Amino acid sequence: MLPRFLAESVNVEQATARLSEDETRHLGQVLRLSAGDEIAVFDGAGREFRARVERVAREGADVTLLEEAVPAPEPAVRVTLAQAVLKGEKMDDVVRDATMMGVAVIEPLVTGHTVAHLKEGRAPERWRRIAIASAKQCRRAVVPGIGAGTSFPDWVARDRSALKILLTEPSAAEKRGLSPFSKRGQVQLKRGQSPFLPPASATLLVGPEGGWTDEEVESAIARGYVPLTLGQRTLRADAVPVVAIGVLQFMWMDL
Repeated sequence: MLPRFLAESVNVEQATARLSEDETRHLGQVLRLSAGDEIAVFDGAGREFRARVERVAREGADVTLLEEAVPAPEPAVRVTLAQAVLKGEKMDDVVRDATMMGVAVIEPLVTGHTVAHLKEGRAPERWRRIAIASAKQCRRAVVPGIGAGTSFPDWVARDRSALKILLTEPSAAEKRGLSPFSKRGQVQLKRGQSPFLPPASATLLVGPEGGWTDEEVESAIARGYVPLTLGQRTLRADAVPVVAIGVLQFMWMDL
């Protein structure tokens, strides 16, 4: 398989594209590629091409598009991961894995129990770089959008997804009399909603290491979020998103 690069400047009519300085550094210094070598480039929005390197310079590389390629298919359900910011490299891992699982958007949230130091609107640029690297590795031609960082109240007030799921810890679910599954194996939901039917769009709301506050849970439910758990065991906060996305995609047959 050809090495893949994100080309944010793509001109299909002129069959040209340009790689950024970072991508060019990877092309030339890491992979030791140069003019004449064939590569694959994708635009981050769903299109991919077989291409040839024409010129490599410090500030960028110019390539010629040879033919359009078929990238890995995107999930049918547009999933937004609204993730409470985690400490250190845990959030990096969430961005990497969520990109690999095909989410459309990652929204970093500042919540009542958020320990990581993140001011609203100050999401680090490295999360986008991690998403790009993950998209390259898993052969997606789409790079998910990374939110700038918003507060929990602001997010739940503006979320317009067709299905909104609040993931809770088993202890929090028991406290409110909630259960992930009934005795008949049916998910217990309010208002007749069901995560088994693939919606047009969905939001997964995942909390921080310390869990949700009571006020956040009540606020989310009041805004139409369906509270669910992933079983009787308490998972690491950074493991929850990939497990939940995998379960939902399996139920939706959206793999």
